[in-house]
Amino acid sequence: MKIGFIGAGKAGCSLGKYFTSKADQADIQVTGYYSLIEEEARWASAFTDSAFFASAEDVIAASDSVILSTPDGAIKDVWESIDKDNIKDKLICHLSGSLSSDVFSGIENYGAYAISIHPMFAFSDRESVYQQLNQVSFTLEGHEQAVFLWRSLLEQTGNRAVCIEKEKKPMYHAAASLLSNHVVAVLSAGYDLLAACGFDEEQARSFSAALVRDNVEHVISRGCVSALTGPVERGDTATIEKHLSVLDPTQRDIYVSCGRKLLALAEQKNPQRDYTNMKDILYRVANCENPN
Repeated sequence: MKIGFIGAGKAGCSLGKYFTSKADQADIQVTGYYSLIEEEARWASAFTDSAFFASAEDVIAASDSVILSTPDGAIKDVWESIDKDNIKDKLICHLSGSLSSDVFSGIENYGAYAISIHPMFAFSDRESVYQQLNQVSFTLEGHEQAVFLWRSLLEQTGNRAVCIEKEKKPMYHAAASLLSNHVVAVLSAGYDLLAACGFDEEQARSFSAALVRDNVEHVISRGCVSALTGPVERGDTATIEKHLSVLDPTQRDIYVSCGRKLLALAEQKNPQRDYTNMKDILYRVANCENPN
């Protein structure tokens, strides 16, 4: 498969470099890049040892699959702007986690095939994260032929590919956000509390590193219910009330919201334990009606 990119951001550059590195084990070639920002496209083409293209139409002509690796908000505009005369039999792709392949409206009229390809991964830079993509899983959604071809290619590169219904894309992307960005928010809230205890930023991160890593590893290897510990799981209402007494309103909202989810997990783990008092505290503070 010959793969070209329209857009040369972090995800596009990283995937291009990764696919190039897999050329020996997969039937794959990165043709090159086009971008409205010429400097970025030239950098990406040099980085991946591929071609720089002066127009989107040139990338399309040289490629079997064309990935629109632009911000989500630009995908529709790019699709509507490209010349459709030479897209017959091409796979037109985007990398959005929240948008479905339907963003390529009317594509069937041109004999091309739409697909959304989303790597469940946070691309933090353009230059190095491609080295971490070996273990990344991809979700695919779109035309049956496009999904078949991309799934086969990703199997060749050693990546897991899971198909998803287009109606589920917003829910899927919400899950990905909770598992990545929202985890950052929880960590930041914890670091803020350590800072209030006298830790500097580096100390807060390093001091809690083992706690954070071990918890995540336990969840991944054993599941949320089995990995659950802490005062909510123990039913330690006195400790929870002490915590709540020292938190500001924003911190309390985060704590209670997470605490209510922990409570549901605790009830699964310990069905014989009475969590009535814990429910009273968490729902009262959250200003919500107790479900019981």
